[in-house]
Amino acid sequence: MKRTDAEALGRTLRADRRVAGVRFIPREDALKQLATVEGMGDVVASLGRNPLPDAFVVTSSEKALEPLAADLAKLPGVAHVQADSTWAGRLAALERLGRLGLGLLAALLGAGLVAVTFNTIRLQILTQREEIEVSKLIGATDGFIRRPFYYLGLLQGAGGGAFALAIVAVLLAVLNSEVRSLAESYGSGFRFSFLSAPGAAGVLLVAGGLGWLGAHLSVSRHLRNIEPR
Repeated sequence: MKRTDAEALGRTLRADRRVAGVRFIPREDALKQLATVEGMGDVVASLGRNPLPDAFVVTSSEKALEPLAADLAKLPGVAHVQADSTWAGRLAALERLGRLGLGLLAALLGAGLVAVTFNTIRLQILTQREEIEVSKLIGATDGFIRRPFYYLGLLQGAGGGAFALAIVAVLLAVLNSEVRSLAESYGSGFRFSFLSAPGAAGVLLVAGGLGWLGAHLSVSRHLRNIEPR
């Protein structure tokens, strides 16, 4: 395939709405990558010419994969299309299972955060019982008394979220050190990526909100029982 034809085919692929990503691999680069595979260096050196074609790696959704492959096979200049639809289906099923598991785990940890904050605020209220009674005697409103406990719950939740993010960052660093060698053996640069800045901020906001909720539930239940004698 001439390079101008490859560029034209690349533009056609990128214009298709079903295509999420396109990566062009020149035949020269493909041969170099093949030579880096263990045991293939001598085989590549013995070749009189480069038998590999130019290739495009196309990324698409699971549902659009097979129809897209059929349409791409009809394009001029395309000699062969390999669609890993079976593996794509398996990976999609594993992804859905993983998302469900993470959702359940997040809900469980969120409930645990609310429960821990609830109990922490309850102990704090009992510790400051006499101080709260005196504050009510001198005319302190419920909002004034509740506010510090809300702040405490919010900070505790946000602190828990920050601690969780730190644990995830450390675990990803450990996993990537092992994944790197495995991915490189397949000629891939796959890595587990950490949350983006907006995603990490969202985790902190949700964790802070759960801490505030635990504080609100605890204050609403226990503060009403404290009245000046």
